[in-house]
Amino acid sequence: MVQIIWLVVAVMALFTVGYLGYSKYLSQFVDLDDSRETPAHKYEDGQEYVPSAKPVLLGHHYSSIAGGAPIVGPITAGVLWGWVPALAWIAIGNPLMGSVHDFVSLSASLRHEGKSIGYIVGEYVGERGKNMLLWFAFLTIILVVAVFALVVAIVFNAYPQAATASLIYIGLAVLLGAWLYQFDLPFIAGTAIFVSLMFVGVWVGIQYPLALVPGDYPAQTIVLLGSQPSWLPAAGAFGANTAAWIPIVLIYGAIASALPVWTLLQPRDYLSSFLLYTGVGGALLAVIVGTVLGTANQPLTTNLAPFYGFIGQNGAPLFPLLFITIACGTISGFHSLVSSGTTAKQISRESDARAIGYGGMLGEGLLATVALVTVALVAPDVGGGIGLALPTFATGGGILLTSFGIPTSFGAPFMALVLVSFLLTSTDTAVRLGRYMMEEIIGTPESSVQSFAADRYGNAAVQTIPAYVLIASGSWATLWQLFGGANQLLAALALLTATVWLANWDESKQLLSTGGPMAVMVGITVSGLLWLAFYSNIYTKFLNDAWMAEATIVQILSAVAQISLAFVLIYLGLSLVRMGYENVQNIREGDGTGAFSLSDD
Repeated sequence: MVQIIWLVVAVMALFTVGYLGYSKYLSQFVDLDDSRETPAHKYEDGQEYVPSAKPVLLGHHYSSIAGGAPIVGPITAGVLWGWVPALAWIAIGNPLMGSVHDFVSLSASLRHEGKSIGYIVGEYVGERGKNMLLWFAFLTIILVVAVFALVVAIVFNAYPQAATASLIYIGLAVLLGAWLYQFDLPFIAGTAIFVSLMFVGVWVGIQYPLALVPGDYPAQTIVLLGSQPSWLPAAGAFGANTAAWIPIVLIYGAIASALPVWTLLQPRDYLSSFLLYTGVGGALLAVIVGTVLGTANQPLTTNLAPFYGFIGQNGAPLFPLLFITIACGTISGFHSLVSSGTTAKQISRESDARAIGYGGMLGEGLLATVALVTVALVAPDVGGGIGLALPTFATGGGILLTSFGIPTSFGAPFMALVLVSFLLTSTDTAVRLGRYMMEEIIGTPESSVQSFAADRYGNAAVQTIPAYVLIASGSWATLWQLFGGANQLLAALALLTATVWLANWDESKQLLSTGGPMAVMVGITVSGLLWLAFYSNIYTKFLNDAWMAEATIVQILSAVAQISLAFVLIYLGLSLVRMGYENVQNIREGDGTGAFSLSDD
């Protein structure tokens, strides 16, 4: 067995080199300039374009990108293939690919009025390319919403204490928004008061856990309903309490996404940042303290095998599935939507993009490392499914925090709240971003259908209802593969967008920093989506007589939807790659098509 501390040291060393060296080079490469007016100042409207202090915006951005995926992915990959391949993909891929992706997506949006990557690519390859990328992003967001809502529900079921604490945390965020923006009260005092109350909320959650239906819960759990709604979709696969939480989380995401950013999004993400810094930073520090002083309640060594082989424990091949199982934490296309959707509209100075874009992604890599450490420490049974794997983060995190003398009865629920706070943040941010995508696709509505699709409430329904159908299949493995493949292919398209922008800006610009990762991700994700369509669905389901005999209509429809989505995403992705390549080739050959100069901005 290997001491956990060496996993942390390896990641921290590579991330430090990446930030001090590579991010500085990239900042000069894209010519960050604080004298240039950012979209937040140029179009300030108090609704979407809101100049924000770097710590506040970093908290929002970090909380929005650091959802459950960088926790779920490493835990799943570590259990299937061992901790060595998972660690290598995080430690090397993040600074060379993921952080570059986030930084250039943010930088490109800053130079294009805070517009999305779909708008940016459309500037160079035309309206058709823009709409294709926006549709790709919109479909990916539906998958994001589905996956995150399911994970929140699973964690609420495993740790009812986190459900209570989350409700308190959301209420405190609304009050903090009023404190700062309605009453214009002191920022530092508000931070001290509401952060303290947030930790009090964790204690309240431990004393009064919350569940929706009867079950095996901690003592003093408040149960809201008297019977189990076994008729709910996915109740058989995930349990009645989890199934009951899923629609509530989706409704929350729909409502929260429609509110002005200052009402909930900004203050909640700011509070989330303290949970994140405490949870992630505390866990990393606990590894050091517990190892050096031996204060943890058990040895901090890996109980997970280093490598289970190229064919994982459940028969899944390491290539390409490892690289789409660990998406967020290494590289994630969803981040390009956050960077060019909400963050670029709030950044106050261009130089802030380095810490927020590149540094924020490194921070997510640290979260992924903590998740890998917890699964290496606890080593859950691979046969336990997602319901057992996900709580590993809270269980292992609670063990780490015993290094400081914190009992697991407090540490584990606190780490569960850390996980849920990220998930809730990413869920409603995703729905908000989906509305932005649809607004850009439609432009000026010309029919009642288009008006409904672009409306903040109608669009939320357009996203959450299909997300619920996907969850209702009860098939976690294929849903996660589809999410990972779509998310990683979106990352490739964001890198393609940045590459096209750089080529049109200056034909002498080197394109390896963005083009290299793009080519790698296209190969990985197309392979993964093909595996999902042909093996995980067509072969194991529709060509399996036993599955067909027992499958419900909802399960069949969900499988058909997953296959269709996989093929649609592959078509859209490869079409956009071809269009982008042709644009860059034209520029390099000197015909000037789509030429762009920084002075024109």
